[in-house]
Amino acid sequence: MTGEASETASLLRRAAQGDQAAWGALLVRSRGRLRRMVALRLDRRLQGRVDPSDIIQEAYIDASARLAEYARQPDMPFFLWLRFLTGQRLLRVHRQHLGAEMRDVAREVSLYRGALPAATSAALAAQLLGRDTRPSEAAVRAERSIRLQEALNSMDPIDREVLALRHFEQLSNAEAARVLGLQERAAAKRYVRALKRLRLILDARPGGLEGL
Repeated sequence: MTGEASETASLLRRAAQGDQAAWGALLVRSRGRLRRMVALRLDRRLQGRVDPSDIIQEAYIDASARLAEYARQPDMPFFLWLRFLTGQRLLRVHRQHLGAEMRDVAREVSLYRGALPAATSAALAAQLLGRDTRPSEAAVRAERSIRLQEALNSMDPIDREVLALRHFEQLSNAEAARVLGLQERAAAKRYVRALKRLRLILDARPGGLEGL
C-alpha cells in the first residue's frame, strides 16, 4: 500500500467511526478531480445553468449517508466510489433538465457507455483548447475545435475514453484500469497509444497541430 493509500485508509477508518475532521479531509482531497470529471461530462447545454459544485455537494451528502455501508465492504477504491456517486448525481441532473432531449446526446460520438454520462468529442476538444474566448480568436478557435472533434471521432472509443480518464480527469493508471475493466499494463499501453494516435491523426490533417 502506498503512503497516500495508507493515509486514505486511515482517514476512512476514522471517518467511519464518526470523525468529521477525517471525513472532511477525505472530501477536500477528492474535490479537484471530481470537478474535472463533472466539467468533462456535464452536457454542454447545461453549462452556465448548473454549478458543478452543487452536483459534488449532493454527491457528498449521498456518500455521507452510505459511508458506514461502504466502510464495511469497500468493493472499490474510495475515490472511485465518490466518482461513481458523483456520476449518478450528474445523471439525475441531466434527466431533470433535459428529459426527452437526452436522446439527442446519443447522436454524438460518446467516450463512455456506462454508469456515468458520456464525455463527447466536443467536450474533450473544449478541454484541449483551454478557455481563451477572446473575440479575435473566436473563428480560429472554432476551426481548431472542429479539427479536434473530427480527429477524436476517428479514434477507437476505448482510446478516447482512456484519454478522458488519464489526461483530463487525471486518474492514475490503476484507477483508469479499474474503471475500464483492464489490466493495469494494458491500460498504460492504451494511454500511450491513444496519445500517439491523436497526434498522428492531427499531423495528417490540414493545419496539423499548429496552434493547438
